[in-house]
Amino acid sequence: MAVRRPTRAQRYARRRKRRIASRVHDLTEAQWTALKSAWGHCAYCGASDTALQKDCLLPIANGGRYTLANVVPSCRSCNASKCNSEVTAWMRRKKLDERGFLIRQVEIVRFIAAEAASTADDSCVS
Repeated sequence: MAVRRPTRAQRYARRRKRRIASRVHDLTEAQWTALKSAWGHCAYCGASDTALQKDCLLPIANGGRYTLANVVPSCRSCNASKCNSEVTAWMRRKKLDERGFLIRQVEIVRFIAAEAASTADDSCVS
């Protein structure tokens, strides 16, 4: 009787699951909803007619985590294309507006963090 070995995809999925479990991810559902709302579309290509996925600027495979500053909404196509690439190198290869993206990403993260801080301050005062 032959022993069935896991496929490459199965091995990769197990490794990814272990990497994700080994890090602290602090992106809340409220933050994810705020990110999707603030961007309004794929952060990379601007596609708005597709479901958005969480994409890490610094990939999990390279030590990234699901945090407010490291996650942007991405369409499936951009997320799959970027894969484990670093975001700026990938954007240069795709000839996307790297500078505009990075400025907008910082502005959105600051806005969401400031909103969360003011909401926390309001709840402490009450």
